[in-house]
Amino acid sequence: MSRVGSKTIEVPDKVKVAIADGHVSVEGPKGKLEMDMPRRTSVSQEENMLSVARDGDDREAKAMHGLGRSLLNNMVAGVSEGFVKKLEINGVGFKAAVSGSTVTMNLGYSHLIKYDLPDQVKVSVDKDTSVTIEGPDKQKVGLVAAELRGFYPVEPYKGKGVKYADEHVRRKEGKTVQ
Repeated sequence: MSRVGSKTIEVPDKVKVAIADGHVSVEGPKGKLEMDMPRRTSVSQEENMLSVARDGDDREAKAMHGLGRSLLNNMVAGVSEGFVKKLEINGVGFKAAVSGSTVTMNLGYSHLIKYDLPDQVKVSVDKDTSVTIEGPDKQKVGLVAAELRGFYPVEPYKGKGVKYADEHVRRKEGKTVQ
């Protein structure tokens, strides 16, 4: 039996859930998310509790059971509280700015890096070097953070680059003259 899939999901009062033929729609104060349930799973709602069921006991059904429950739980948590990722930019002259739905980063290259944000994802920049990414969809928030970090990952010698706020970079010692 799936340990994750068998747990029920509590739906807060401010969140509305609609279920129709394997399609789940969740709406709350932070936004609206929709998803088709993974194959071999179904979802049911009783009052303010959601439960996910599977149609078999083989390996694939168990995997889809846990996956479906986790995705549904992330949707409910996202529309009620939202998800946040924080990035830090280190380096002389390295900075970021947001204008509309475009993030512009100066990371020491000969050109500026422009990144268009997906829907429902908000980015704010504090002091040109602290980037906060927020949104109801955990996957999109993580993807935007990973792509922004991927433009210039932190190098281990001087610590220059873009890193997650809670990431620890192991520094290396440079070459020494004998």
